[in-house]
Amino acid sequence: MCNPVTVPVIHQTEASDASEAFAERLVEILNGGAISLMTSIGHRTGLFDAMSRLPPQSSQAIAEAAGLNERYVREWLGAMYTAGFVDYDPEPGHYHLPAAHAAWLTRDASPNNVAVFAQYIPLLGQVEDAIINCFYNGGGVPYERFGRFHEVMAEDSGQTVVSALFEHILPLVEGLESRLEQGIDVLDLGCGRGQALLVLAKAFPNSRFTGYDFSSEAIDWASQQADKAGLANLLFEVKDAANLGEQEVYDWVVTFDAIHDQKAPDKVLAAIQRALRADGVYLMQDIKGSSHLHNNADHPIGPLLYTLSTMHCMTVSLAQDGAGLGTVWGKELALQMLEEAGFGRVEVKELDHDFQNYFYVIRK
Repeated sequence: MCNPVTVPVIHQTEASDASEAFAERLVEILNGGAISLMTSIGHRTGLFDAMSRLPPQSSQAIAEAAGLNERYVREWLGAMYTAGFVDYDPEPGHYHLPAAHAAWLTRDASPNNVAVFAQYIPLLGQVEDAIINCFYNGGGVPYERFGRFHEVMAEDSGQTVVSALFEHILPLVEGLESRLEQGIDVLDLGCGRGQALLVLAKAFPNSRFTGYDFSSEAIDWASQQADKAGLANLLFEVKDAANLGEQEVYDWVVTFDAIHDQKAPDKVLAAIQRALRADGVYLMQDIKGSSHLHNNADHPIGPLLYTLSTMHCMTVSLAQDGAGLGTVWGKELALQMLEEAGFGRVEVKELDHDFQNYFYVIRK
């Protein structure tokens, strides 16, 4: 018979080891959350940019270079030093941002500037109380509650979409660049601040570009940029994506991470299908993942994606009594919904450098 004393002791030891390991992980997570906040501040204030251009310097010199208050800069440097982001020599009291770290933290490092994405943590933190209320009462938190959302998304788009347009994204659709040069009609649905269209309209003056978004704030900003650039072939307009009311108008329709947070994604996809010409192409960039949770267990940014979903993508849809698909609606559901919308041919493509997105090349 098994000794009734020794078996529990072994189990307790194993449980204790597992518990201590989990406790250590929790401490790492708390530090990581704090570092994310400080990284966002370092980006927004330009501290990383200033330090990347300086030799080892005092907190006063760094503050002056960035045009900031020294006392706050010094405390921020304390966080960055203990996090291993910056070096510190206590004898002269000098701080330094190593070039190897600047390569991932500065505007000059774009599209590899990870500090841009750190801004999502404080952005989501703004609505925590409202999200908790939704846990109790349902519903959602509308777009207008998210301060700086379009500003941060524009930076995100600049790194993930705009930087990859010519080398990686356009080649996904055979012959597309040639057609753009000749002149076609293009729609970006859910365009936000229109970063991609601003670049495309300049590069392909013979084509005609339209950007729709339901945010007047984003459209106003995009329209001002188009006017400043003198882009007569580019139009931005506030419009509900589910109610386009257009028939066979466009040769190329794009959505960049815009479908999963729609109120009625099924209606949006059907509207795109109707708006696309017979020989047109719809390119849908959306989050890489599976519709089945267990398949996402090893996703490199799985926790971040489900957090973004809980605190933004899902809730903004539910705030409109929408479908609330969530960020990780997944390839399986996406393919099903595209078929139900009336599309006949779908290819799912990936980019070697992009672990976050699928690119669906879709035809009638």
